[in-house]
Amino acid sequence: MDQPMTIIEPSHRTPVYGEFDVVVVGGGPAGIMAAAAAARTGRSVILLERYGFLGGAGTAGGLSTFCGLHAKVYGEHRRVIRGLADELLDRLEKLDGLSKPHLTINDGIQAQAFDISSYKIAADELVGGSGARLLFHALAVGVVMSDEDTIEAVLIESKSGRAAVRGRIFIDASGDGDVSAWAGVPFEKSPADNGLLYPSLMFRINGVDAAAAGDKPWRTVERLMDAAERAGTHTFPRKKPIVRPQRNPLEWRANLTQLSNPDGSAVDGTDVDELTHGELQGRQQVLDAFTFIRDNTPGFGDSYIVDLAPQIGIRETRRVIGRYRLTEDDVLDCADFPDTIGVNGWPVEAHVAGTVDFRFQRGENPRGFNQLPFRMIVPERVANLYVAGRCASLTHDAASAARVTGPCFVMGQAAGTAADLALDAGVACGDIDVAALQLKLEKAGVYLGREEVAQ
Repeated sequence: MDQPMTIIEPSHRTPVYGEFDVVVVGGGPAGIMAAAAAARTGRSVILLERYGFLGGAGTAGGLSTFCGLHAKVYGEHRRVIRGLADELLDRLEKLDGLSKPHLTINDGIQAQAFDISSYKIAADELVGGSGARLLFHALAVGVVMSDEDTIEAVLIESKSGRAAVRGRIFIDASGDGDVSAWAGVPFEKSPADNGLLYPSLMFRINGVDAAAAGDKPWRTVERLMDAAERAGTHTFPRKKPIVRPQRNPLEWRANLTQLSNPDGSAVDGTDVDELTHGELQGRQQVLDAFTFIRDNTPGFGDSYIVDLAPQIGIRETRRVIGRYRLTEDDVLDCADFPDTIGVNGWPVEAHVAGTVDFRFQRGENPRGFNQLPFRMIVPERVANLYVAGRCASLTHDAASAARVTGPCFVMGQAAGTAADLALDAGVACGDIDVAALQLKLEKAGVYLGREEVAQ
């Protein structure tokens, strides 16, 4: 077998961009909350983001919907994600960029749509106003270890060249567990064939005549697509399409693509060749699906594609191995944990080949949420690192639920708050006083799931 070609790079001195108490990598929902929470404790904080804006899947992925803010608590829909999330939503309200919560997944749970441009601005204000420094267009590419269990710096590449960002504590909110993998943290990744969750490319449709579309046209779209497949006239990448109105019903968001490799396996978000294939395939799937919707759905005859997401939406890649791994049973059985840092009310949403499988919490009228343990953001082996977001310590099936925005907000705020406690006590990230963390989170308005949720 031929060995891959390599080149030898000459050694060189890498300039240090800055030194900070807390370095957050990734500006998605977990990173936003981690940076804001850590900065509000008075620590020096920098948030490194590869794009020129924050939001992660909500903006770069074109998602335009907050999933997981709500739970169906004993049959009643309630918002259970609080704390810094309240401030973010308040900012979106003031920008007139937030829709009312709507029912989704066969009316089983609530989600909340937002305007993407407003979200970018609101996130800027929340993080910048908390005192954290933002560095956009900075791609993290590696780490420097001071010893086998301590990260000294994150290496970044930008239009200004290569640099190092030193820190005392690091928070991996990269989504893909990049920092953790570079630092030697053990992780798991599902096999691409019938294992890894399939990505999608989101898009938005403008010029919709809402009156002509009638009542609940998203169900009309699904019915028409199913009928066309049964008739053999069309083949679509997945069943259970999501096509819903935005803040202004003139514009609709569409989540109905499924990206796969030529062998049918899921596109891997850590493989650049597969990502390239997924982008190309996704745009073709968008064109095909939109053309069908435009030509067959009442109210969509004069519509057009107004936006393709800047990147495909990745649902799962690396998941670190931490002190506790949240499981599907934890989600479905509404598990409690003594080290709770918040809750998750989203059901299991598994994007498998050709469709989406939903599994709701068990029981005739369940509590509707599980607690999230602090231990799931504490990785093995590295002492000065937290991991927040979809790359936290989750099993594959649990990740189908806890990867969405709401629980990512929870993990991020907890990680940023915990970083201050670890620095103050001079201990490893996993050895903080969890009761003190819980007290701080509750004082900040976070709902830990330890008492009946407020309306």
